[in-house]
Amino acid sequence: MEYELTTFPSGLRLIAHHMPSTRSVAIGCWVDTGSRDETGPEAGASHFLEHLLFKGSETWSARDISEAFDSVGARHNAFTSKEYTCFWTRLRDEDFPLGLEILSEMLQRPAFRQAEIDSERHVVLEEINMNEDDPTDVAHEQFVEALWSSHPLSPPILGTKESITDMSRDTIAAYWSRRYTPHSTVISIAGNLPDDIVEQVSARFGEWSGAQIDHVLTKPLISSRVRVRTKDTEQAHLVFGSESFQRDDERRYALMIADHVLGGGMSSRLFHEIRETRGLAYSVHSFRMPFADAGASGIYVGTTPNQTAEVLGLVRSEITRLINDGLTDEELTRAKGYIKGALALGLEDALSRMNRIGQTELTGMEHLTVDETVEVISKVTHDEVLEAVKAAYSGPYVLGAVGPFSAEDLEEFVQ
Repeated sequence: MEYELTTFPSGLRLIAHHMPSTRSVAIGCWVDTGSRDETGPEAGASHFLEHLLFKGSETWSARDISEAFDSVGARHNAFTSKEYTCFWTRLRDEDFPLGLEILSEMLQRPAFRQAEIDSERHVVLEEINMNEDDPTDVAHEQFVEALWSSHPLSPPILGTKESITDMSRDTIAAYWSRRYTPHSTVISIAGNLPDDIVEQVSARFGEWSGAQIDHVLTKPLISSRVRVRTKDTEQAHLVFGSESFQRDDERRYALMIADHVLGGGMSSRLFHEIRETRGLAYSVHSFRMPFADAGASGIYVGTTPNQTAEVLGLVRSEITRLINDGLTDEELTRAKGYIKGALALGLEDALSRMNRIGQTELTGMEHLTVDETVEVISKVTHDEVLEAVKAAYSGPYVLGAVGPFSAEDLEEFVQ
């Protein structure tokens, strides 16, 4: 994917990808801060800020922002992860200056009005309540806590009810001042771009200043562990997995292939064995969680509580079979084809391309074109996949669960 990268004297980076055949443009402001960077009373501050910046600046109110975006038919939103936060909009190419102006005001000059902080605090608390009522989300949180324990990646992105309730304006403003700087921000833009894009970004962000920021990166210590939210549910929600590769590991492409074979689609081993052959679950899939200093490979299954033992036994047996026997030629070819196709189909619009180049630049990964990525995937061998499988799925195992049982009931499946 071709792009142009500009680094301004302030440290702000602009990465732009021109798509002249489109009539839209996507703008993303990627900030290199997430829940892993919070300490003590700041728990949940990154996500809280995601909400609060849409409340506007001294010159733009929350209503002004929503009405301005609506008046041009724009889409806009934001998301927070454990490592970064992104604010974005997608709109017509001719409305690019408006989108850039609004996002620049939000990032650089948030008002932090006390009344709006208090009202949005209730919104975030309701979001936490919603998360608590979704057993799938809770099971994944239990898995992360079991895996990373006291590591900075462990706490929930939303924070806790206690931390959000107690978070003061001073705490929020201090976190924003420390973490939101031009050094920590990438402006990612894709679509039908104006010729003077560098000048427009410079005009909107040129006066922004701030120091460089750091992350506390440490290798987590992993041990076999089970965490269960005991609850009388109709379905048991299980997330099983182990430590895996960090984001820049050269084996990541081999692991992508193995992940697809194990549980990445309707032709995967777990889907076929657990759902299609035995009818033990409606939803079963595998996933990867790569970060700067750690990673995880996991499998989610939702099943009737009295089938939990059988399902977990099948998960363990399929992992063992993959480690011992590797992939067939047909599985390897099919997995490569799926990944190549999904990659190409996922980059057909301005928003998806903005996301790709923005995330890649912010995280320091190498920018590869689609063709270059396809070539890398094509060259992955059976032996490389088997090596990745053995490294990523051999344990120690952890399990997060929600259902009518205790942690002791499930200990045998992580041994």
